[in-house]
Amino acid sequence: MAWNTNLRWRLPLTCLLLQGAMVILFGVFVRYDFQADAHWWTGRVRRNLSDQENEFYYRYPSFEDVHVMVFVGFGFLMTFLQRYGFSAVGFNFLLAAFGIQWALLMQGWFHSFQDSHILVGVENLINADFCVASVCVAFGAVLGKVSPIQLLIMTFFQVTLFAVNEFILLNLLQVKDAGGSMTIHTFGAYFGLTVTRILYRRNLEQSKERESSVYQSDLFAMIGTLFLWMYWPSFNSAISYHGDSQHRAAINTYCSLAACVLTSVATSSALHKKGKLDMVHIQNATLAGGVAVGTAAEMMLMPYGSLIVGFLCGIFSTLGFVYLTPFLESRLQIQDTCGINNLHGIPGIIGGIVGAVTAASASPEVYGEEGFEGELDPKNTGKVPDLWSLGDPGHGPDGRHHCGAYFEITILGTTFR
Repeated sequence: MAWNTNLRWRLPLTCLLLQGAMVILFGVFVRYDFQADAHWWTGRVRRNLSDQENEFYYRYPSFEDVHVMVFVGFGFLMTFLQRYGFSAVGFNFLLAAFGIQWALLMQGWFHSFQDSHILVGVENLINADFCVASVCVAFGAVLGKVSPIQLLIMTFFQVTLFAVNEFILLNLLQVKDAGGSMTIHTFGAYFGLTVTRILYRRNLEQSKERESSVYQSDLFAMIGTLFLWMYWPSFNSAISYHGDSQHRAAINTYCSLAACVLTSVATSSALHKKGKLDMVHIQNATLAGGVAVGTAAEMMLMPYGSLIVGFLCGIFSTLGFVYLTPFLESRLQIQDTCGINNLHGIPGIIGGIVGAVTAASASPEVYGEEGFEGELDPKNTGKVPDLWSLGDPGHGPDGRHHCGAYFEITILGTTFR
């Protein structure tokens, strides 16, 4: 009873204190971006712009798709546990609602801080959802082992570290990672696995029945899978360049996901003694292709290259569920409740490798002379941008997740490319 009484006050106080802090910080730092400000009409007169050219009309459909993935897709994907269906959906809702507020602040301080204020537009909302998606990934490793208060604390620290890691990769190292294979999925997976290892207790091994599923819980989890599968092309293309890059990202993701389904089903059936399908594989491994193609999504990967990525990820992800997850638990005491290492960790690493190889093969013959120069010099200044001056420091040339695949920097008289 004493524990219940304490919880009764701890959770409400924690939520109210955190939300109160968000109100104060937003009041001090956050302001509308120019395109969301009432002075937009002044810009239209000066720049001869129409309402339809406002960023909102380009980005909001993608924002809604990513939003659905975070709150519906990830939430229902984790309802396969018969004892933790309410926790999966409810706690995911809680951490996402807090996480997007803290992400807007943390990412704003790093990327869109101007004149002592954080300027917020629809692209900032998409990036905040990306950050929260990483937290949802980590949540999959600790589902059933954490309280709401512990989850809020984990969200606070992960969002903070996510913003730092994202700034280093995308702004300092100029990494190209349109769909976040590295910044979102790999980071989220291994942050979650680190937390679940820290929280490991031997008595958790005695609660295996709580990790089982039933027909209804698996059916609800498939709702999350289908939402994620359908909207993943929007996730990977949400803040790409308008036009060919965004178009290419959607096509590459679509092809990779389609191939991943077939190989996941084939591998799952082949590994079962009676040739049956394991619903855990169908719910999770079929999505690995979307994760792995993320880094190279807007590059000239070609449709057949996307099919190859999905083909391989369906196999590796399914094998991970069968062999790697039991190994991590028995030998390293890492209890990966939802198998995030197989869905996000390993495919994220594959995605980083695919992106590096594709970027290394970039040439005028592949992208076209004008297209290749456009990647190097988005503002058409006639110069190749250096590491520190690629576009606007707040958003990059067109958004933070898609800096150029090439840069040149001179350190102590030595030029690196």
